[in-house]
Amino acid sequence: MKHHLRRLIIIGILLAIGAGLGWYWSQPTPVLVRLQAVETGEVQATVANTRAGTVKACRRAKLSPASGGVIANLPIKRGDHVKAGQLLLELWNSDLTAQVQLAERQADEIAARATETCVNAGVARREADRLLKLQQQNLASEDAVERAVGQAEAAAAGCSAARESMRVAKTQVSVTRETRERTVLEAPFEGTVAEINGELGEYVTPSPPGIPTPPAVDLVDNRCLYISAPIDEVDAPAVKVGLPARITLDAFPGEIFAGRVRRIAPYVLEIEKQARTVEVEGDFTNPQDYVRLLAGYSADLEIILDTRDKVLRIPTEAVLEGKRVLVYNADDKRLHSRDIETGLSNWKLTEVRAGLTEGERVVVSVDREGVEAGVLASPE
Repeated sequence: MKHHLRRLIIIGILLAIGAGLGWYWSQPTPVLVRLQAVETGEVQATVANTRAGTVKACRRAKLSPASGGVIANLPIKRGDHVKAGQLLLELWNSDLTAQVQLAERQADEIAARATETCVNAGVARREADRLLKLQQQNLASEDAVERAVGQAEAAAAGCSAARESMRVAKTQVSVTRETRERTVLEAPFEGTVAEINGELGEYVTPSPPGIPTPPAVDLVDNRCLYISAPIDEVDAPAVKVGLPARITLDAFPGEIFAGRVRRIAPYVLEIEKQARTVEVEGDFTNPQDYVRLLAGYSADLEIILDTRDKVLRIPTEAVLEGKRVLVYNADDKRLHSRDIETGLSNWKLTEVRAGLTEGERVVVSVDREGVEAGVLASPE
């Protein structure tokens, strides 16, 4: 009897364990979710570039001599800082220098002859005036007076012609000097020499129209930089000159530079196989930022359209299609769908005008498998 009772007890225990395990295994497995509490703070409406922008110099010139020739003087090297008007490159121009000297000597000669001619004209004029006075006193013949007056007028005309020749000679000097200047390359502004394409003794050729060739000297002024970035045509109408912006660069991860919109292109770029965009330029608010930057860095421009403070906000990634979110209920440990009314939004935060209260927790990991309304959930 005792043996039979013990057997029944063991069977009962095994059945209870089996039932417990069956119940446990039949329960749904909670979905692991990442939550974020609804909080109060600042939300900004922003637009950003669709492709990487570029740091550009306010002044950058790719320079070449106006005429071709052999490099005879190259007093600079890459990285040199030059002043405005400083010599960068000079082609062989001894023949042109000789022509300038010849034109100057010819101009000096013509000027001397003009002086002589005008002095003689003055003498002839005074002689004519003297004879006119003598004629009034019946002391000079009419024929002598006429000859003197004619000679004075002819000498005056010769003086005018000589002075005009002198001006022509001076102009010729300017022409020959300008011809020589076509072989000299000077810095149009203060800057840094970025590139030099050519060495002493090499022949350089100016770029023909429509055919790009490497410049002899690439001059960059890094004291003034700005961002040029493409903005999608859909976002462009909201962008205005003067709006604040945030600038980020791959070369300085984690840093944000303050900026503002300085220019909006008056046309839409239409590039094959790319979305149509509008080129927007942004200035750096703090000029001291230029010290660390270089023209050519890739950059992103996030333009701030509007700002609201002390509003309810949630991560933008938590908002599902149809303006709804999944709210975690700690009582039943399940996710519940909730319709919300949104306000300002950007890629990071979205304003909540209705549908949520501060402190409620919404699901951020909405793209995980099994995350949907009604399921059991377990916060990370």
